[in-house]
Amino acid sequence: MSTQTSVNTETPISANTETPTRFLLLSPTPQSLALAAERLAEHAEEHDREGSFAFEGVAEVHSVGLLTATVAERYGGPGTGLAGTVEILRVLGSADPSVALVTAMTLFTHAAQARTGSWPAHYYDQLLADSVEGPSLVNALRVEPDLGTPARGGLPATVARAVGGQAWELTGRKIFSTGAIGLRWLAVWARTDEEPTRVGSFLVRADPVTGTPGLSIESTWDHLGLRASRSDDVLLDGVRVPLDATAGLTDPSATDPRRDPSLAAWNNLGLTALYLGVAEAAREWLIGFLHERTPSALGRPLASLPRFQDAVGEIDVELTAAVDLVAGLARRFDDGDAQAGEHSAAAKLIGTRAAIDAVERAVALVGNNALTRHNPLQRHLRDVLCARVHTPQDDSVISAVGQAALARHRLSPGTTHHG
Repeated sequence: MSTQTSVNTETPISANTETPTRFLLLSPTPQSLALAAERLAEHAEEHDREGSFAFEGVAEVHSVGLLTATVAERYGGPGTGLAGTVEILRVLGSADPSVALVTAMTLFTHAAQARTGSWPAHYYDQLLADSVEGPSLVNALRVEPDLGTPARGGLPATVARAVGGQAWELTGRKIFSTGAIGLRWLAVWARTDEEPTRVGSFLVRADPVTGTPGLSIESTWDHLGLRASRSDDVLLDGVRVPLDATAGLTDPSATDPRRDPSLAAWNNLGLTALYLGVAEAAREWLIGFLHERTPSALGRPLASLPRFQDAVGEIDVELTAAVDLVAGLARRFDDGDAQAGEHSAAAKLIGTRAAIDAVERAVALVGNNALTRHNPLQRHLRDVLCARVHTPQDDSVISAVGQAALARHRLSPGTTHHG
C-alpha cells in the first residue's frame, strides 16, 4: 500500500451525477497500521475501565488513513479490498477492539459505496470532504428496542415523515448504536409514513460543534465487553434531512441488500478478524505470563512444562487455522469468487468460536491471575464474548447451512433411499 498526501482538490458535485470526486486520501501501510495499533493498546485498559470513548484512538487511526482505506479508487481512495480490511481489523482488534469496531463500521460503509453507490453523489462527496478535515465515523443505525435485530425481520418503528415537500422528519429511537457519541454521519434505517410505505436509510450529518436539532444521545451503554465502543441509544425527535438524503429507499418486500452475500462477506469476515485479533492478544499475554511465572516449588518458568506447552499449542493451532480461513476467503472474494461470500457466514461461526474458545482456554489455564483486573486477559475474555451478538448469529448460520445442505442432496422424484 503506497502513501498518498491527504488533500482536498474538489468542491462537492451535483446531486444526481455519478462523477467521482477527486479527493486524494492517505493510503495506510503495514508500518503505519502497526504503529497505530501500538498506540491504541497503550490506552485500551484505561478506556475499558472508564467506559469512555477513545477519541484519541479514532484520531490515531484517521491520521494514518485507516478510516478511509476502503474508499474506492474512483473517489480518490486507496480502494483496499476485503483481504486488506481483514488484516486491518485483526491488527486493530488485538490492540483495542472498541476502536476497531467503530473503524469497521466506517470501512464497511465506504466499501458498500464502492460496490453499490447507494449514497447520492453529493452526500458521499460531503462525507469525503469531512474525512479530509478529520475523523469522520459513519454507522448504520438499525436496531430498535421492540424490533431487535432487523436481520430477524420486521419493519422499523422509526418513522420518516415528508414535511412541506422539502424534507424528511425522523422520529424514533435506535439502540446499540456503536460509536454514537463520535459519529459524524448516521445512516438511520426508517420507514416512511407514505401509503404504501417504503424503508431505507436516511442520511443524518451530525454537527459536533453546534449540535443537530432533534438529535440526542442517551448514555445507556454499560456493557460487559467493548465498553469503550459507547454503543449508546440515539434519540431522534423531528430530525430533518433533505428529501434526497436517502440510500436504498424501497418497498419493504424487496430483498434486503444486507443479505447479499457479496456485502455480507465484509461484515462476516471483517468482524470475525477483529475478534481473532482479540484472541491473538490473549494468546500473547498468556505466553508472556507463562515465561515470567516461576513458582518457587518448581524453580523454573511454567513455559517449560509439557502441560502448558501442549495447551498453548492447542490455542495456536486453533487460531492459526481460523485466521488462515478468514484471510483465504477474503482473498478469494477479492478475486471474484462468489462462493467465498456464500461461505463467509460459516467462516464467521468457525472463527468466532475459535476466538472465544482460545481465550477461555487461556483463562482456565492461568486460573485466578486471569481474572485479576490489572491483567488484560479478563478484558480480552469480556471483549471476545461480544463476537456472539453480531448478525448473523450462530443459530441462523447453522439453520441456513443445514437447509442448504439438505436441499443440495434432496432425492429426485421417484428415487428411493435405502437406509
